[in-house]
Amino acid sequence: MRISVAADEDTGVAGAVVEELRRRGHEVTVHGALDPDERDDWAWASAAAARDVANGRAEQAVVCCWTGTGASIAANKVAGVRAALCVDGYTAGGARRWNDANVLALSLRLTSRALLTEILDAWFAGVASADPGDIANVEYVDRIAD
Repeated sequence: MRISVAADEDTGVAGAVVEELRRRGHEVTVHGALDPDERDDWAWASAAAARDVANGRAEQAVVCCWTGTGASIAANKVAGVRAALCVDGYTAGGARRWNDANVLALSLRLTSRALLTEILDAWFAGVASADPGDIANVEYVDRIAD
């Protein structure tokens, strides 16, 4: 799977995300502080990774900043992106199942390497729900303009 990864700092688990995704066999594109030629601010880096998903250059993305909040907000401004800030495996699995999230947002401050593994395991094991109510919610979210 093609996955874009963005971080505003090369600290915490930023590098570990890239390493772990590659270890799992994914093709990784990096943005922000992970690419010396790009602007590393959270809004720009997260938007770049989210645009990769929206434009089909990546199937999913992982966006990171100190709390994960700014990264998720920036990614969610890109049409077609459903970013979820996940702090544990349960939240990550639920984001994939009930929200069909295609961008994972992580806190560089709170996410340990062990927690990263748990979150990624749940994220990749998650499958979008086939429940009509869940599908209707995701479709409606994609249409919300203001």
